[in-house]
Amino acid sequence: MINKTPLGWNRTGIATSRDMAAEMTRAAASLPWQAGSADDLHRVRAAYVANASVFGTMPPPASLKEAALDTLQLLKGNKAAVLLDELGNRLAFERTGSRLYEALLTRVEAGPSWAGGPLVEDVVAIHADEMRHFQLIKQCIERLGSDPTVITPCANVSAVASLGLVQVMSDPRIPLRYALNGILTAELTDHDGWSMLIELASSLGQAEMAAEFREALASEELHLQRVRGWLRAAILADADLDLKEEPGEQQEWYEQLSIH
Repeated sequence: MINKTPLGWNRTGIATSRDMAAEMTRAAASLPWQAGSADDLHRVRAAYVANASVFGTMPPPASLKEAALDTLQLLKGNKAAVLLDELGNRLAFERTGSRLYEALLTRVEAGPSWAGGPLVEDVVAIHADEMRHFQLIKQCIERLGSDPTVITPCANVSAVASLGLVQVMSDPRIPLRYALNGILTAELTDHDGWSMLIELASSLGQAEMAAEFREALASEELHLQRVRGWLRAAILADADLDLKEEPGEQQEWYEQLSIH
C-alpha cells in the first residue's frame, strides 16, 4: 500500500497569510537600499570565471610500458585524456548508482510498497548490474594503463552533482514514492552517459570497449524502463487510478535482464 500524498499545514506559500505578506512587501519597498541588477550579477560571475583556478587535471597513464599499443597511439594527442576522463566519470556515477540502489533496497524492505512498485528482487538485480558496470569501467581504465582510483575532473563534477540524489535517498522523512524521482534522475543521466561513452570509444578505435559498453547500455535501458514503471504506478495509485499492466510484463522484464 502506498503512502498517500500528505495533507497538512504547509506555510511556505505567501497566500497563507495575506495581511502579513502585504506588510512584508511594504516594508521591503521602504528600505533605503536597492538590489543589484541581473547585469551586475552577470559581471561578478564573469569575473570569477575569468580568474578561476584549475578545477582538476588528468594524470598520465600509470605505466606506459603496460599500456596497449593502440593506447600509445592515442596519446599522441589529447584523445586518451578525454577518454580516461569520461571513463572516470562513468566509474564515479556507477559507484553512486550502486549506493542509491542500496539505499532503495533498505526502503523497499522496510515498506510499504504498492501494486506495480519496486520489489526486493527488482532492486537486488539492478544493484548487481550497477556493480558489474563499475567493475567493467575499472577494468577498462586499467587496460588503458591508468589508475582507476584517480578522481578525474569529470568524475569530480559527477560526484558533486550526485550529492543531492544521495541526500534524497538517505532522508528517512522522504516517502519512497518521492525518492524514486531521484532514482529516475540518476537513470536518465546514466543512460546518456553510456551513450556518449560508446560514441567516444568507437570514434577512438576502441571497438572491444564500445561493444562492452553497448551491453551495459542495454541493461541501463531496462533499468530506466523499470523505474519509470514504478513511479508511474505510484502516481496512479496515489490518485486512486487503476494501473493497467499487461499480464506477464514483470516476468518478461526479468528475462530481458538475465540476457544482459
